[in-house]
Amino acid sequence: SVLDKEGHILTNYHVVQGQNNGYAQELQVSLANGKSYKATPVGADPDNDIAIIQIKAPAESLNPVPLGTSSDLFVGKKVLAIGNPFGLQRTLTTGIVSGLARPLHSEITQRLIEGVIQTDASINPGNSGGPLLDSRGRMIGMNTMIYSPSGGSVGIGFAIPVDTAKRIIPDI
Repeated sequence: SVLDKEGHILTNYHVVQGQNNGYAQELQVSLANGKSYKATPVGADPDNDIAIIQIKAPAESLNPVPLGTSSDLFVGKKVLAIGNPFGLQRTLTTGIVSGLARPLHSEITQRLIEGVIQTDASINPGNSGGPLLDSRGRMIGMNTMIYSPSGGSVGIGFAIPVDTAKRIIPDI
């Protein structure tokens, strides 16, 4: 999710993670206008599966997502998930908040993430780092993972609360 006109992008640490807890050798970001840009890591909080990367793109091509709040969420609230599941660019799914304050063990980072949002909006491989939005288009979470024995969405997806990200972003 684009955070500002300077090209800072919020994503999951596991999306940019390389070997030995470093960063991937090469990072590319594709914008909705179809243009791709090389990204450089700014910083990360692996414990919360959060990373910031930056691209050098014209400010007019960057559309920052408005940040909402996750403190007033409730089970049953309508949400929208945006991502690139299975490589299908700019996919939108809808659902509700299914649970709050869930502890989640990340199989990818091998860490316990506290307080995540559970949703039945379809989250699949490729949705990671994409925004979970409220009905007004404000980011309330960052899609991070699914629970699925089959590897596809079964209605149990998880997102890092945006309030967690907002607390950590200034430190990164």
